[in-house]
Amino acid sequence: MAVPDNGVHGPLAGVRVVELAGLGPGPFAAMLLADLGADVVRVDRPGGAEVGIDAAYDVTNRNKRSVVVDLKADGGAERVLALVERADVLIEGFRPGVAERLGVGPDACRARNPRLVYGRMTGWGQRGPLAHSAGHDIAYIAVTGTLGMIGRADEPPAVPANLLGDYAGGALYLVVGVLAALHRARAHGQGQVVDAAIVDGAAHLATMVYGALASGGWQDARGANLLDGGCPFYGTYETADGGHMAVGALEQQFYEEFMALLGLRELVPARADLARWGELREAVAARFRTRTRDVWTAVFEGSDACVAPVLSLREAPHHPHLAARATFVEHGGITQPAPAPRFSATPTAVRTGPARPGADAASVARDWGVPAFGAAPDGPSTATPAQET
Repeated sequence: MAVPDNGVHGPLAGVRVVELAGLGPGPFAAMLLADLGADVVRVDRPGGAEVGIDAAYDVTNRNKRSVVVDLKADGGAERVLALVERADVLIEGFRPGVAERLGVGPDACRARNPRLVYGRMTGWGQRGPLAHSAGHDIAYIAVTGTLGMIGRADEPPAVPANLLGDYAGGALYLVVGVLAALHRARAHGQGQVVDAAIVDGAAHLATMVYGALASGGWQDARGANLLDGGCPFYGTYETADGGHMAVGALEQQFYEEFMALLGLRELVPARADLARWGELREAVAARFRTRTRDVWTAVFEGSDACVAPVLSLREAPHHPHLAARATFVEHGGITQPAPAPRFSATPTAVRTGPARPGADAASVARDWGVPAFGAAPDGPSTATPAQET
């Protein structure tokens, strides 16, 4: 059944997605599909989503619609299966076996819709010794080697928020898998299960590094390599006002321009002498500490020295380049990253703010041709918690 034309013109317009409410990478993956134009219906649990922020500000639920279904109540699973019959994709982030116990596992869903792409988002994956264990981003990236390679040599590994595991190794890989499976389903009429595990994705992100390790071009230690802060012309430096500048002057011509603008032309030869890298680092650090971040930004602006100021979350939207590209947008009073990437023929946009639990029950029932949903009840959730990642 075609989705009614509602003004959505992203490349996934016409694709229907059911998202079983969860936390972290599952909602982000569903948001990305919604940003691309898919009609995403989030199935919230009674009591609303369990997030650490007010649901009105949870922009990972933008461009979606929400209904409330108690999957533990009689008839709850049937309500979801009615949506599944009309969907192209389902996304869930429960621990292995939970969706099956609730009656909305892959077999039950694909029995109703053989073309369905069933996307599963977990930290450890659907099988393996840790599959049923709790976990969070930091543990998933820890066992893959990716956490251990981030940070200074004389300090514990640095924690990259939950961007590397949850969102890069998890959500983005789930979306890639879902789109690939959707392509095959449309060509052959057969859906499949996509098992997206953060441990798999985070390991896959380090493919280049593992190749370099095998060749001897990467040392298995923090702060000892070209791209991990071990190199004095690829890293961050503090400025006079406590700010920081990011330096990535790897190539010879970029390095020479960097050193000239920094006022350290006499130390250019130190680049080729590993024994002098300590001296070079100290000189660069001392020079950066003589001026403020804004002054250094002006010095390097428009150059090929590959230097940029390290901005805060509140500063980033005002950077001239990002402002010119509209990398950030404001919608409903919330400044947020715009949908990415860009499309020439099917542009994307932030169309609606965060979906409120149950607020779209009437429109979903009408547009999807399913029985009416009840209003969102008050009180705590009784549904089984989603896999926390």
